[in-house]
Amino acid sequence: MGFLNSSIGRKVVMSLTGLFLISFLVVHLAVNLLTLVSAEAFNSAAHFMATNPLIQVMQYVLALGFIFHIIQGINLTLKNKQARPVGYAVNKPSANSSISSRSMIITGLLVLLFLILHLKDYFWEIKFDDMNGHATDYDLVVSLFKNPMYVLLYVFSFILLGVHLNHGFQSAFQSVGFNHNKYTPVIKTISTVFCIVIAAGFSLIAIYFFIN
Repeated sequence: MGFLNSSIGRKVVMSLTGLFLISFLVVHLAVNLLTLVSAEAFNSAAHFMATNPLIQVMQYVLALGFIFHIIQGINLTLKNKQARPVGYAVNKPSANSSISSRSMIITGLLVLLFLILHLKDYFWEIKFDDMNGHATDYDLVVSLFKNPMYVLLYVFSFILLGVHLNHGFQSAFQSVGFNHNKYTPVIKTISTVFCIVIAAGFSLIAIYFFIN
């Protein structure tokens, strides 16, 4: 428990849960991109995700991962503020850190609010409700993206997620020991590409079904 309560321990837990959630995003995007292939492909994948016993167990692991990540994120922010309660006399944030690193707590909380809405509109409807009267998961997804305000909110939220990921991806690897002059630039490049792919991929789905 001493390690988990230490600054390094909190960062390691934050990093490991973050990397776990990143792996979930990759799978989630891959499944959702099947909506652009066909209704049958997406519905088959959605049925598999909903009936596979391992994935059902992983839902709870994922939920715990989110909870730990959120708690540790807030905890780290508060600890950092306590450690430096008074700002520097001359403070130039832009010279010392990126926008994504300075806005982690803000983007994280905004993404959390969107996640709650997302769970209500999809997970809750599919799992516990009548899917707003739609026959299949595909029909539910398509119907939601006919609302222009929902599409704007969706795209904006995934841009925020991309900003959050840009710093989170890099710092996660640094916290678990991948911090080297040779590898850090590569990790930063992969991080930038990854966050763009995630934000653009999910946004593409929303925009495509709104236009079509």
